[in-house]
Amino acid sequence: MKLFPVFHTLFSSAVFGSIAAAQYASGQWSLVQEGHSGVSALELAVVSETTAMILDKVEHNPLQTEGHIAWAAELNLVTRTVRPLNPTSNTWCGTGSFLSNGTMVSSGGHRVVITGNAEVICRNGLAAIRLFTPCEDGDCDIFENDDVRRMGGLRWYPSSVRLDDGSAMIWGIIDMPNITDPTFEFYPPKNIHGQNGTPVFSQFLNDSLNANHFPILTLLPDGNLFVAANTMAMIFDWKTNQEIMRLPDIPNGVHISSPLSAGATLLPLTPENNYTPEIMICGGSTYSDDLANWVIGVPSSQQPTSDQCIRMVLNEEGIANGWEVEHMPEPRIMPELILLPDGRVTIVNGAKTGIAGYGVAGDEIGESDCDNPALTPVLYNPHAPAGERFTQDGLPTSEIPRMYHSTATLTPNASILLAGSNPNTDVETRRYHTEYRLEWLSPPYMEHTRPTYTGLPVTFDYNSTVTLDVDIDRDAQNVSVVIMDFGFATHGVHMDQRSVELVSELSNDGTQLTVTGPPSPTIYPPGPTYVFVLVDGVPSFGHKILIGTGAQPPLDEGALNK
Repeated sequence: MKLFPVFHTLFSSAVFGSIAAAQYASGQWSLVQEGHSGVSALELAVVSETTAMILDKVEHNPLQTEGHIAWAAELNLVTRTVRPLNPTSNTWCGTGSFLSNGTMVSSGGHRVVITGNAEVICRNGLAAIRLFTPCEDGDCDIFENDDVRRMGGLRWYPSSVRLDDGSAMIWGIIDMPNITDPTFEFYPPKNIHGQNGTPVFSQFLNDSLNANHFPILTLLPDGNLFVAANTMAMIFDWKTNQEIMRLPDIPNGVHISSPLSAGATLLPLTPENNYTPEIMICGGSTYSDDLANWVIGVPSSQQPTSDQCIRMVLNEEGIANGWEVEHMPEPRIMPELILLPDGRVTIVNGAKTGIAGYGVAGDEIGESDCDNPALTPVLYNPHAPAGERFTQDGLPTSEIPRMYHSTATLTPNASILLAGSNPNTDVETRRYHTEYRLEWLSPPYMEHTRPTYTGLPVTFDYNSTVTLDVDIDRDAQNVSVVIMDFGFATHGVHMDQRSVELVSELSNDGTQLTVTGPPSPTIYPPGPTYVFVLVDGVPSFGHKILIGTGAQPPLDEGALNK
C-alpha cells in the first residue's frame, strides 16, 4: 500500500543550504526570567510577530478586566507586558488551531468551578467556539457567541489540527463521570460522512479509552492524518472517514496521552528528505489506565515516568521497520518538544514522577499529582548517530518548576518562551504554586549577528516564487529558508507545530534569495507561517505571512446553521 506520493523537486548546483546539512551555531545557551503573564499559561500560541495569546481556566488571577478576574491575556513579546482579553466562556483545557485566513479558533473548555463572581460572567465552555483575528494595535479581542456558532459536541481535553483545505478538525473527548464522547467534528462545520455539521464517531478514540485526552494529530504530506492516543496509533483518511492503517502500538507499554502525557512533533520536512514524514514522541508513563487505578487516592505522585523516545518514518519501509526506540537523559511526563529553526528539537518542562493532573494522587504535593520537576532542558539532534542525539551539556537549569498546566513555544526571534504551571484548582501560593513568571530560553545562535531580509509578501502561494533582498555574510557556506508553524500549546501537545524547508537559490553576488513556495497544501496547510532565513545555522527573525491565498476555509452554510 502506498501511503503518500513521491514529490520530485529539481535542484540546480546553485541551490544553497539545507537544515539537513546539520550546521549549528556555536556559543552558549542562556535563560532569563522576565515578565509576568497575568493569567496562568495553561494554553499558549504566538499570534503575531510581537504578540502571543495566553488562555487559562477561570480562577482568581491577578489580572483584571471589566471589573472581574481575567482568564485570557495577550502578551507583548517585545515589552513583555500583558493586556487582558475577554472570552465569555471557560477556556479550561480546550484546544486551538489557526485557519487559512489567519484567524485562530479556540474550542472546548469546561464549566466554572471556583466561587465568586466568575459564575455570573462566564459561561460553560464545553461547546464553545472562540475566534481571534490577530492585530498589531492592541484593539483585537476574542469573539464568541454561542447563538451564532458552537460545536456540535461537548469537548474537554480535545485536540485539533489544521487540514489542507484550511479548516480545523477537532478530536475528542469529554471525560466526566459516566460521559465520554469519542467523536470528531470540523470548524467551519462540514456536511461530511452523513453528518451535516454534527459530530462523527471515531472508532479509534473509542478503542483508545481510557487515557486518550489530547490525542496527537498531524497532517501528513499525502493529506491523511497521523493520530496517536494512549498506546495506539493509526493513519486516518479524514476525507473518507477510513482508518488506512493501524500502526504498531507504542513500544514497551508506554502511554503517551494525557493524563499520562508524552510530547510529540513531526520532524522537519525538507526537499532532501523528499518531504517524507517522521514522527517523534517522547516521555509518558507505563502506569495502567484501568479505571480502578484512577480512584482518588490510588495514583502516586512518585509513580515512575518514562524516558522513552520513539521515532517512525511514515512510509511503507519505515512502518515495516517499526518504532525506533531511544532514551532521554531522564524520564519525563508532560515534556514539550519545541522545534528550532535549525532542525533540532528542544525538550522542556514536565516532571520526572507522577501523573498529569491534580487532586487525584494519594500522596499529592499540595494538590499536584506529580513531583520532581524536570528543570534542565534537553537538546535533541535528529541527524546525529543513534546514541549521540541527546545532550544537556551547556543547557541552563531553571529554578521554576513547570508542571501540570505549563506551556512553551518558539517565538519569532527564535528564542523559546516558557510559561505557566498550576497543578491546583484555583490560584495557590503553596508548593507547586500558580506560576506567572515568564522565562526566555535562548539557543547559542542568539549570540550571533543575525541575517536580515526584506521583500516578503503578505501571502505566499504554493509553487510560486519570491525574491528576497538579504543581508548576510559574504563568506556564508550554507543558506536556507524554513517556514514554521509554532503551534498551539497545551498539556505538552503542540497542535499544528511544523517546520518545512523551502527550495531557495542565492544570487551570485549573495544579495538576493529566490524562494519557492511549498509544493502543496498537504506539505504545509494554508495559514500563518513564520519565515526564517538561516545562514550557517543562524536564523533571521521569523517574519509572519500567510501560506496560500489568505482565503477563508470552505464554508458550508447548511452545516453551520445546524
